[in-house]
Amino acid sequence: MDDLHRPRQGRLRCLTIALLGVGAVPTAAFAQFGSLTAPHSGGQVRTDQPVTFSADSIEYDKEHNLVIASGHVEAWQNGHVLRADRITFDRNTGVAAATGHVVLLEPDGEVMFADYAEMRNNMSDGILKDVRALLQQNGKMAANGAQRTGGQINELSKAVYSTCNVCAKHPDRPLLWQIRADSIVEDMEHKKIEYHDAELQMFGIPVAYFPYFWNADPSVRRQSGLLPPLMGSATGLGAFYGQPWYQVIDDQSDATFIPMITTQAGPQIDVEYRRRFNDGTFLANVSTGYLDGSMQGTLATRGQFNYDDTWRWGFDVNRASSSNYVNYFHQTEALNGDLNILSSQIYLEGFGQGSYTRLDTKFYQGLTNAINSSSLPTVLPRYEYSYFGLPDSLGGRFSMSTQNFNVIRSDGTNTRRAALTMDWERPFIGMLGDLWKITLHGDAAAYNAADFNLLPNWAPTAYIQSARALPQAALDFRWPFMRDSGAWGSQLIEPHVQLILAPQVGDSQNRLYPNEDSLDFEFTDANLFGFNRFAGIDRLEGGPRANVALHGAWYLGGTTFDGLIGQSYRTNKDNAFPEASGLHDQVSDVVARATITPTRWLDLTYRTRLRNTDLATRFVDAVATVGVPKLSVSAGYLYTNFDPYYFYDQPPPPPPGNPYYVPRNEITMTASSNWGTYRFTGFLRRDLQTGQMVAAGGDAIYEDECFIFDLRAFRRYTSLNGDSGATAVLFLLTFKTIGQFGYRAM
Repeated sequence: MDDLHRPRQGRLRCLTIALLGVGAVPTAAFAQFGSLTAPHSGGQVRTDQPVTFSADSIEYDKEHNLVIASGHVEAWQNGHVLRADRITFDRNTGVAAATGHVVLLEPDGEVMFADYAEMRNNMSDGILKDVRALLQQNGKMAANGAQRTGGQINELSKAVYSTCNVCAKHPDRPLLWQIRADSIVEDMEHKKIEYHDAELQMFGIPVAYFPYFWNADPSVRRQSGLLPPLMGSATGLGAFYGQPWYQVIDDQSDATFIPMITTQAGPQIDVEYRRRFNDGTFLANVSTGYLDGSMQGTLATRGQFNYDDTWRWGFDVNRASSSNYVNYFHQTEALNGDLNILSSQIYLEGFGQGSYTRLDTKFYQGLTNAINSSSLPTVLPRYEYSYFGLPDSLGGRFSMSTQNFNVIRSDGTNTRRAALTMDWERPFIGMLGDLWKITLHGDAAAYNAADFNLLPNWAPTAYIQSARALPQAALDFRWPFMRDSGAWGSQLIEPHVQLILAPQVGDSQNRLYPNEDSLDFEFTDANLFGFNRFAGIDRLEGGPRANVALHGAWYLGGTTFDGLIGQSYRTNKDNAFPEASGLHDQVSDVVARATITPTRWLDLTYRTRLRNTDLATRFVDAVATVGVPKLSVSAGYLYTNFDPYYFYDQPPPPPPGNPYYVPRNEITMTASSNWGTYRFTGFLRRDLQTGQMVAAGGDAIYEDECFIFDLRAFRRYTSLNGDSGATAVLFLLTFKTIGQFGYRAM
């Protein structure tokens, strides 16, 4: 022990000397050594890559040129951190030997544990015994031993990889899945993990063997390479196999290539390109394949770009050769919107304080035999602007909006319209808590239309040029009465009356003005109050009228009862509304709504419209939801005696006595359950009018920290393009950080 200094007790505090052969070590918090490599000729030691460490005690062996640190030792160099109970630095060979609870922390966050480690060359090379490693995204590896080369390659022998956690109650139980390999090579430079002579085990049982494969390091967000294959069978395709390739182009863009082969149709290729700019994003998806004896394909591209804080522009283009190609080759994920009618648009929009403006053009493509593409409109262009002002000196607010468009059809009416809507509202509060509001409202529009006698107007003349304006004024009155009954909760009774003064519109609007934005409506409690029950202003509701309702509620602890019943009265009939629509007569149908929430696990909502003469039901929309997150069931019922497509696809009403209303009468039901790692959902829809099912489906999912199993089934009973319905079954196995494997049958 003559040449070996005794250990200094206590945590060392600071050491700036490079230990070039000195025999004493001052007390310090940290020790800084030159590079732990063999000395150069002349006895000089490199110090360009210092090792800094801290320990409870340090010993220095002059004879063997060793530095021995023990007790909570922590050494760091080049972003690498080595912790152990004891580390011996051999300054002759540059080797650091660590024993006892060895931990190696990498700059990317990876943590390796070992019973013993020897590190050299600034910790870039070394060997480890009985290794365990923690990677990002809960990745874990274990091996008998590991060898590090150049700080970039970690080769583990007799290794296991998984992202599954060990069962705390049964640590000896096999993991849900793991990959056991003869060797695993972790390439830290290229950020990938290679497996040699590997097998995939589930619950300890081998299920697949791979002589070689690799996956991206869990720390990598994007990595070029093969993606899990697409496999399955489909009507019109037979069995199919697709092998995606993901390509990282640069920091801002990437692409996915999916070639596919089928047994009954021809091959297909799908390419999707994505790029992010400083001011927006861009995506383009193009596919082509051989189906039904011809080459077919799809195009989907979209982008949005900010010009500044006020303006932005964008586009969304969707085109396809046929619905069969879209459905058979699974292009539904690439195309936006309704797959029966594909829509595309280019737009420019701006946002101001209380204002919004937009200029766009839209065009459509029909994909089903039931839709005549020549009758679909092209909107070229459409401009809209809206403004909502601040309170003025009278306490009122002014607002305005305009929507102008040019609609072109190959087969149907071509319409040009300029429109303006203005409102001024002034609310008041009376001395008795009564609420008043005065509203001045005006609509104005000018039209020019060709082929006015075709769809969707069916007018008696082929060309019109007209304009109109309709001023209206309304007085709105509400008087809420609230009573606190203590243990019986609080009750609310609120009468609501709206009086509207306006000129009569007359029956001539059907012959003089095209209808583009008022082709669908439904009279319910939701639009009882307002100047116009139509969705737009191509059809206006005029004449003096009164809208009245009684609103009531009862709040009893966690129980809520809320309801409304109302009706509309006018001085004359309004033939703009079809018969049986609820608004044709001087006295409208009765509309009502009731919502009951007796507990947190039960919610009931019922909307209805009743005929004013005998209270016969003309509309029902009922929804009931029962349950908690563990199990929830929702049921819905919809009935209406009015065909929502009547205005669009029907010529003028046929002679009296011929039915031209097609009622909707259907039920829906959904159920969901969430039990920790298990989730279940299911739905069905049935048309009671025809006595047939419309659609049904379900989804069962298991998901934990390392694995996802997803089983989905869907059945469409209705006909599309002359088929007899369709069935789809899909199951997916997702091994987190490794990949996803599945099979789809249609």
